[in-house]
Amino acid sequence: MDFTPTKEQLERRDLARDFAQKEIYPKAGEIEKEHDVFPWEIIKKMQSIGLMSMTIPKKFGGQGFDYVSYAMCTEEVARASGSVGLITAAHNSLGVGHIYIDGTEEQKQRYLPMLAKDKLSAWGLTEPAAGSDAGGTATMAVRDGKDWILNGSKVFITSADVADVIIIIAVTDKTKSPHGTTAFIVNKSNPGYKIGQLEDKLGMRGSPTSEIFLEDCRVPEEDKLGKEGEGFVGALKVLDGGRVSIAALSVGIAQGALDESIKRAKERTAFGRPIGSQEAIQWMIADMATETEAARFLTYRAAYLKDCGKRITTEGAMAKVYASEVAMRNGIKGIQVWGGHGYRLNAQIQRHFRDAKLCEIGEGTSEIQRTVIARGILK
Repeated sequence: MDFTPTKEQLERRDLARDFAQKEIYPKAGEIEKEHDVFPWEIIKKMQSIGLMSMTIPKKFGGQGFDYVSYAMCTEEVARASGSVGLITAAHNSLGVGHIYIDGTEEQKQRYLPMLAKDKLSAWGLTEPAAGSDAGGTATMAVRDGKDWILNGSKVFITSADVADVIIIIAVTDKTKSPHGTTAFIVNKSNPGYKIGQLEDKLGMRGSPTSEIFLEDCRVPEEDKLGKEGEGFVGALKVLDGGRVSIAALSVGIAQGALDESIKRAKERTAFGRPIGSQEAIQWMIADMATETEAARFLTYRAAYLKDCGKRITTEGAMAKVYASEVAMRNGIKGIQVWGGHGYRLNAQIQRHFRDAKLCEIGEGTSEIQRTVIARGILK
């Protein structure tokens, strides 16, 4: 089994790594502190070099990366900043991903080029009473002539306040839940589309998370995404790729925490020598490095299988649950390596610690991932 990346994959990864370390990492703390100011300067630069169009085919103006390349690049961005990594992942794998998976050729021609160039997308599935239980979706869509009228709300939507295009999952037939839902492409200019509260979060503070309110929001028939009644099915396909995306995000955060811990172990002295010479510190770093590498290989394997056209529901869930929990463990160990200095809010390590927690929750909690894995193995 060959785990060696191709020359092209390494070049793409190195491009992302160079940009992330030079442009994102030095500003990561500032992005966190100014969490109510979207980091447009960085995102515009990422758009210009193709990091916001990695999953969009070249014929639509994107980079046409394979999913392994996309995972490697997402990891590098998240290694520098979990917040920027989340913005990148949500756009590439969720909003763009759903249009690419279920969109008609006309929809792809209309939306993907602008999302490749200078616009952002968001994806609206979660509701106040429908998180892990996506089948509990309450947002309704009713036909009105050649249009659809949407009413309801969504919560915890990444980039909702800055996105130009938002995918909304709504119920179109209450008698067939969850197979009575349909996806719609909503433009922020659509009448009845409103942004609610910007969440003040524990981590990923530089990535805006907002409520969405749909009040008689009118959407034309040509913006119905996929077949009527198959919105939930489409959402599950999107989540398969999205979980690999979050796994890559988690590996980046885990690696970032490891980087900071190695730096501290070499620079900090105690009892007359670097703390990295102490066995207790060595063991923590050894565990962090080993688990990060294992998470990386699980993630790359799931991405590779996706590139091969395989269904990756189980493999994606495995990568996501393991990588996210490794990121959390690395954050905890990293704080311990840094000691009291790591508990200060101006320390880089605490940012990785806070950012990691969302990865255990978003796009399916760890508990849901284990249920998905068990079903895949036992069915």
